[in-house]
Amino acid sequence: MRHASEESPRMFESDFIDFFSRVPWWAVPLIYVPAIAGFAYSASHVGVSATAIAGQFAAGVFAWTLMEYWLHRTLFHWTPATSWGPRFHFLLHGVHHTWHRDRFRLVMPPAASIAIGVVVYGSLWTLSMVLAPLVTPTWTLALFAGVMAGYMTYDLTHYYLHHGKPVTWVGRKLRAHHMAHHHNAAHKDRKFGVSNTLWDHVFGTY
Repeated sequence: MRHASEESPRMFESDFIDFFSRVPWWAVPLIYVPAIAGFAYSASHVGVSATAIAGQFAAGVFAWTLMEYWLHRTLFHWTPATSWGPRFHFLLHGVHHTWHRDRFRLVMPPAASIAIGVVVYGSLWTLSMVLAPLVTPTWTLALFAGVMAGYMTYDLTHYYLHHGKPVTWVGRKLRAHHMAHHHNAAHKDRKFGVSNTLWDHVFGTY
């Protein structure tokens, strides 16, 4: 059992809820690798060609990179102007900035990521129904697999940047980029990309 410690302080009074606020990094691929494979297989099963699956998958990964940037820049750094606003921000993202060495609170709890995934897939499905007279709705399957692959890459990259030792040029650059967001006051409202820096360059927040 993952108990509270100096590295991973207690967030909730309830032992049950506090336990599930901690997630080991390997829970992410354990959940998402089968899900990614399942959606990609489903696309093939309904007749989508391998070439189309590859293209739709790549489009999903690319779409995730923009989602990653905007979620981090907007929702994750938003503090509602209410009595519960600071607590909301802390639970959503502030905990990571406060306890950035907490290895059990670096990846998103599965319940939260799955809930977001349901909303994303529901939105894609709704869009596919609107576009159905023009394009067969099967494109949502491989594209969503790509979105999940992008998310998984982001979560694991985030963990590695904090607790690994990058040896490649790309890894070291990403780590420096992300650590500047955490520890340099001049960049607290910049450098929102984690798995990549593309959108920071595009939107002038590099």
